[in-house]
Amino acid sequence: MELGLRGKRALVMGASKGLGRAIAEALAADGASLAISGRDAERLAPVCEALKGMGAPVAQAFAADVAKGEDMDALYAGAVKALGGVDILVLNHGGPPAGTAADLTEEALETWFRRIVLSPIRLANLALPGMRERKFGRIIAVGSSGMIQPLPNLALSNVLRANIVGWAKTLADEVGPDNVTVNIVAPGAIQTDRTYELAQAAATKSGKTPEQVIKDREATIPLRRYGTATEFGKTTAFIASEAGAYITGSIIKIDGGVVRSI
Repeated sequence: MELGLRGKRALVMGASKGLGRAIAEALAADGASLAISGRDAERLAPVCEALKGMGAPVAQAFAADVAKGEDMDALYAGAVKALGGVDILVLNHGGPPAGTAADLTEEALETWFRRIVLSPIRLANLALPGMRERKFGRIIAVGSSGMIQPLPNLALSNVLRANIVGWAKTLADEVGPDNVTVNIVAPGAIQTDRTYELAQAAATKSGKTPEQVIKDREATIPLRRYGTATEFGKTTAFIASEAGAYITGSIIKIDGGVVRSI
């Protein structure tokens, strides 16, 4: 199934590995041109070559730190120069460390507020005028299943990602008349480096091994397995495409059924 992404221009944050890379690969496979970002320029270069091999007419890498607002400005300017514009914006970044609500500090909240809330919104605000003028745009934030069902020992993520839920829903209402959609894709139980990182944190608290934590977690997933980054990427590409044009203001769970709410 072709999604109609050929000729579209996408900027994907955090695309050197994991979910960001999987999204970039799915977009490339359908013919989208890509600008990708990450903190490590050396890791991005081979990713660009891989994306071109998958079908991206253009794949350009930009080193950018989501903790720095000026990097977001330079990233957007570079993407526009490389692609001619941005039709699809994927807001993606690393997750904050595990911890309880009682242990939250002002320093951690301020540090991660910039990474999770301020910088993504700053980048979206740069992209929106062009999208609205062209009467086409897709803004997709990679979130967390904790946006729907707060996750134990991930208080910092639960607190800050809630800000993005309110922003995305409000923005979707405002820009819908201009054919710009705004959605959140919420991973749950997707196998990435982050999965093992969180399993290690849980193992420290429980006295189990990370492998046992992962095995126990799989037993709670209705599909009885972790999802793959490739599955996540393909679903996100669908939402970015013409085929997903009537989806907006939504949190799309990609979680194997692990979130218990409907």
